[in-house]
Amino acid sequence: MPPRGGCCCWRPWRVAIAIGAASALTGYLSYKDLYCRFAECCREKQPLNASALKLELEEKLFGQHLATEVILKALTGFRNNPNPKKPLTLFLHGWAGTGKNFVSQIVAENLHSKGLKSNFVHLFVSTLHFPHEQQIKLYQDQLQTWIRGNVSACASSMFIFDEMDKLHLGIIDAIKPFLDYYEQVDGVSYQKAIFIFLSNAGGDLITKTALDFWRAGRKREDIQLKDLEHVLSVRVFNNKHSGLWHSGLIDRNLIDYFIPFLPLEYTHVKECVRAEMRARGSTVDEDIVTRVAEEMTFFPKDEKIYSDKGCKTVQSWLDFH
Repeated sequence: MPPRGGCCCWRPWRVAIAIGAASALTGYLSYKDLYCRFAECCREKQPLNASALKLELEEKLFGQHLATEVILKALTGFRNNPNPKKPLTLFLHGWAGTGKNFVSQIVAENLHSKGLKSNFVHLFVSTLHFPHEQQIKLYQDQLQTWIRGNVSACASSMFIFDEMDKLHLGIIDAIKPFLDYYEQVDGVSYQKAIFIFLSNAGGDLITKTALDFWRAGRKREDIQLKDLEHVLSVRVFNNKHSGLWHSGLIDRNLIDYFIPFLPLEYTHVKECVRAEMRARGSTVDEDIVTRVAEEMTFFPKDEKIYSDKGCKTVQSWLDFH
């Protein structure tokens, strides 16, 4: 041990200790970087590549100008904020086949390298994970435990709740404290986490708005978020089949964005067919594209503007043809 008083003769010893500590730290960082090349690591400070996300949404998501714009701005703003006051919460609405699950997949892939297979992305399906109405209390406890544990492991964890319109009432309110403006809850900060809710609820309202614009001779791209967001939140709050009936998540304004997914038209269905053919490595055959698109049924009965299943059955019909 060096003598007290800090004699100058011991300065080399101090230098040696400092160098040793620095070397150890460098070695640790190098080991961690090396480890993360072979195993998935939580990189909560890694910036979002907004340009890549924008390009992917524009090239792969058809007929959803509102969703593309809002999701891009919401994610970019959230990830660029070093100290968000609360988790980011998105509620995606629209009929089946309009792209809600697909967008969730794109977002997951842009935030975590393994996408939906990531250890930091968690998908809950109401009919699969919360099937029994008599076990609501158990589900609430399990949900809180699961989210608390995963956010403790990775602050930027992502949680997706599908089929919210089939979720038993009261279950989702269990996570309200995690979505609120708290710096910490029981020693854990949830402010960098992302929650995405998917629901068919409100699809009728979205379709009516789109149809009103079409009948008035206005382009669907003229529809703005303000035309739908407020009425969507009110409809969900007052709808017993929304999963958020009289929920504190809405009452406390904890949902950041209600994002409508518009019904898809014939041209959008054809875009979906082309995209699926390219994804399979096939040459795009416009004859097949047309045949698949014409297999779809459209509504309303007289105008036949919107595909009643969106692009949901494109893969099956492409196999058929």
